[in-house]
Amino acid sequence: MEIFSMEIEQRAILVGVEMGADITYYMDELSQLAEAAGCEVVGELIQKRERIDPAYYIGKGKLEELKIACNDLGSNIIIFNDELSGVQLRNIEDYLEVKIVDRAILILDIFSKRAVSKEGKLQVELAQLQYRIPRLVGLGKSLSRTGGGIGTRGPGEKKLETDRRHILRRMADIKRELEEIRKNRLTQRAKRKKSEISVVALVGYTNSGKSTIMNRLLQIADKKEKSVYEEDMLFATLDTFQRKIKLETKEEFILIDTVGFVSKLPHMLIDAFKATLEEVLYADLLIQVVDASYEHFPFQMEVTEKVLKEIKAEDRKRITVFNKIDKINYDEGIIPSGEDILYISAKNGDGIDEFVSKIKEIIFSDMVNAALLIPFQNGDVSSYLCHNTTVSKMDYTEKGVYIETKLLKSDYNRYKQFVIEKRKEDGERI
Repeated sequence: MEIFSMEIEQRAILVGVEMGADITYYMDELSQLAEAAGCEVVGELIQKRERIDPAYYIGKGKLEELKIACNDLGSNIIIFNDELSGVQLRNIEDYLEVKIVDRAILILDIFSKRAVSKEGKLQVELAQLQYRIPRLVGLGKSLSRTGGGIGTRGPGEKKLETDRRHILRRMADIKRELEEIRKNRLTQRAKRKKSEISVVALVGYTNSGKSTIMNRLLQIADKKEKSVYEEDMLFATLDTFQRKIKLETKEEFILIDTVGFVSKLPHMLIDAFKATLEEVLYADLLIQVVDASYEHFPFQMEVTEKVLKEIKAEDRKRITVFNKIDKINYDEGIIPSGEDILYISAKNGDGIDEFVSKIKEIIFSDMVNAALLIPFQNGDVSSYLCHNTTVSKMDYTEKGVYIETKLLKSDYNRYKQFVIEKRKEDGERI
């Protein structure tokens, strides 16, 4: 049950610690995350330190400064750029007497709000419980409060939800339910493998345009009714969507839209979503989607690479697609180029033809040009080829139906008995 209430105005101050490296990007992203959670950002505080204070995250002097800022700005929530320990949560909240939220809670809260499917909701709840187990003492005061807002969605609203044993029991139940869902996915994957249909997975940073790309390809495949939700915001969609794309040339593949990545993505979320992200491991091609309109896209690419390494998918065949090229407002020269790099605008269709051609070039590279002679009594074979392959020539002869077409390797093996000759790509007989 969602406890969030829009009647409670969330006015937040963001807090970060800078230990040498510039954290401007992280703080900008934290502001976007706060807004995505329904929060108004009214202030920001950054302290330069050699290390994070183990008791208060920031120094006592800055903490007093933060308390004054809360009163002056009317802030009722403080959002920290890093994960806080249970001790830090308790100490800071006792000192400031306002709600304390760290980056992990904020992301978990957004996930809780956006999860739609049963699997998505279970994954988020599991991640929330994994986060709370080591922080039960620190979170106790927050969780005992009534009312809504960030950090109170999902499990744990009723006091502490219960004790540690109850939480562990609930986690075990969720894992069992997720395992059942995973078994169903394995069955579906086995069916796909048997049919030898190729799988293409969209991966990348949140709000890079993966869902828009999926919808553009569904439009090409004349399946607009299968469109997925898209919105210009962080984590607009969380659930993994699978759609069959059938091109005008009759080639088919499964397109998978995965959950978006973000910097400092909590490990418990990666663990919880691992079963879903497994689809990436079995894809024939990964399409890494990059928001070309964002000037600091190299950082987002680094985050994507890091997550792919965590799930052991960094070596999968991949192409990189720079999306939103229609919105670029900086020097285009910083965008890399290469054989497996494309530039598109999924919104208005720029570069989509080249994009589709590249997908076809990679996943249908083993297609065979063949001539088949199919006896009239095997009309089902002729019908299948006409509906599912690009037939370049078809004649009715005394011995049966003569068809020249391009076959997937699986179709070639299935109908090899009817093949009378194979041809090279240029049409020359083999």
